[in-house]
Amino acid sequence: MAITSSAKKAIRVASRRAVFNVERSESAKKTIKEIRKFAASKKFSEAAALLPKAYKLIDKAAKMNTWTKGAASRKKSRLAKLLNKTKAI
Repeated sequence: MAITSSAKKAIRVASRRAVFNVERSESAKKTIKEIRKFAASKKFSEAAALLPKAYKLIDKAAKMNTWTKGAASRKKSRLAKLLNKTKAI
């Protein structure tokens, strides 16, 4: 249990930030799932339309340290690779 006032405040701040991090992460994951679903059902125009939104959410998560920069880069790369691969088929 925190004793000093600064430690108590740090706990409050961390709990507030955790809520924002969960929201940010879940919205990005939801968009990624939608893109994967569209790609699997061969609706490439819908998937391509969602790609900039996904990039924005992923970049925001990396900027706010919800996800690491490497993880964000990997997710963006895999999405682009998925769309390019499925378009070629």
